[in-house]
Amino acid sequence: MRLIHGDMREKLAELVDASVDAIVTDPPYHLTTGKKGGSGAASLNENSPAGRSRIGTGFMGMRWDGGDIAMQLATWALLLRVAKPGAHLLVFSSSRTFHRVWTAVEDAGWEIRDTLMWLHGEGFPKSSNQEGAWKGWGTALKPAFEPILLARKPLIGTVAENLQAHRVGALNIDACRIAGAAGSGVWGSSNKTCQDGRMFNASPSGEEYRSESHQAGRWPANVLHDGSEEVVGMFPQSAGAQGDVRGNEPSEPLGENTYGRMAGRVPFAVRGDTGSAARFFWCPKASKRDRNDGLQGMPRQAVNWSSGEQSPGTFQSPNTDRENENFHPTVKPTELMAYLCRLVTPPEGMILDPFMGSGSTGKAAFGAGYSFVGIEIDERYIEIARRRIVGVAPLFAEVQ
Repeated sequence: MRLIHGDMREKLAELVDASVDAIVTDPPYHLTTGKKGGSGAASLNENSPAGRSRIGTGFMGMRWDGGDIAMQLATWALLLRVAKPGAHLLVFSSSRTFHRVWTAVEDAGWEIRDTLMWLHGEGFPKSSNQEGAWKGWGTALKPAFEPILLARKPLIGTVAENLQAHRVGALNIDACRIAGAAGSGVWGSSNKTCQDGRMFNASPSGEEYRSESHQAGRWPANVLHDGSEEVVGMFPQSAGAQGDVRGNEPSEPLGENTYGRMAGRVPFAVRGDTGSAARFFWCPKASKRDRNDGLQGMPRQAVNWSSGEQSPGTFQSPNTDRENENFHPTVKPTELMAYLCRLVTPPEGMILDPFMGSGSTGKAAFGAGYSFVGIEIDERYIEIARRRIVGVAPLFAEVQ
C-alpha cells in the first residue's frame, strides 16, 4: 500500500513482474496536442519513444498535461509488464484525443475489450468567441462524455484456467449490477444465459423456458452517468413493462438450443417500473464534499477554471467560490472509481494507478477493501492524495 512520488516510467521499475491485479487510471488527456502553441504530440508514424516527448503547458496551463506520455506505446508496455496475465486496464481519456491512447495501448500488447462512456454535466466548451458577422458561432461543442478504455492483458489458457491461476481475467458482473425497482423485472443471468444477461429457467414441467428477473439488478452496461439533470434529461421517459410476447411454434424440434426454444414460445415477464431511461445505467454522484473530504485545515487554492475567451458564456461568475483544499482540476467522483475498481478487481486484490493525481482511485480502492499503489509526478498532489485516503483508511500513511 504505497503512494510514490516520481516519474511513472522510473518508479514502475520498482514493481515486481505480474504483481498487479488491475490498473485503473486517469492519465493526462493532452488536450493541447496538435494546437498552435501547445506541446504537440509526436505523430504516430514517428514511433515516439518514452522520454522524448516535448513537454509544454497543457490543459488549463497544467504542465503535467503537456507532452504525450499517455499516447506512447512504451508507457503501456511498462504497465503490461507489472500486470498479471488476464489483468484488466481501465483508462480515461477525452473525446478528442482518445484514439491515440487506445492505439498505443493496443500496440503495446493489451487486448481492447470495450469502451465505456461516462456521461456528465460538468464539461464546458473549449471554444473561441466569434465576433462581427460570425457572432453566435463557435469552434467546439460542449463535452458531455469521457471515454474509458477497457483492455486486458492476454490470458494464459482459458478464462477459467487464468482465473484459477491468477484470480483475474473476468469481470465482476454481480458486484456492478444496476439496481432496479421492486418488481421491475430486470434482466439477469442463470443456468440458461443469453449474452445480454437474460436468464431462461425451465418451468416446473420442464417443457418451456420463461424469462425472470435477477434479484441483484440489471446486467451492467458500458454507459455510466453522473445523475445530473442535464444528463438525465437526455434520456427519454421509458416504461419498463414489456407485455407478454409469444412467438410461433418452431416447425421442427430444436433440441437444447436455448435461443431456438425461446423463439418458439416466450412468456416474458411484465416489468412495471417507469421513469427516465437513465435508470437503466449506473449513476455515480460527484460533490464538492467528495473532492475535499479529509482535507480540512489544508490551505485552500483556486481551481483553474475556464476564462470568458476559452468558454464564452460558461465561465464562473466573480461571486463563485473557486477555492478548494483539493485544487486538482480533473477530480473524478469516488463512487465512479469504486464502481470501476469493483468491475475489474478480485476481492482484496491490488490496484495500480500510475497517474494518481489527487488520489480518487486510491480513496475508492481502500474504501472497497483493495490494496493500492499510486504514482504521481506532481508533489503538490501527494499530500492531498494521502489525506483523502487516510480519511477512509486511517492506518494508511506510507508515502515514498
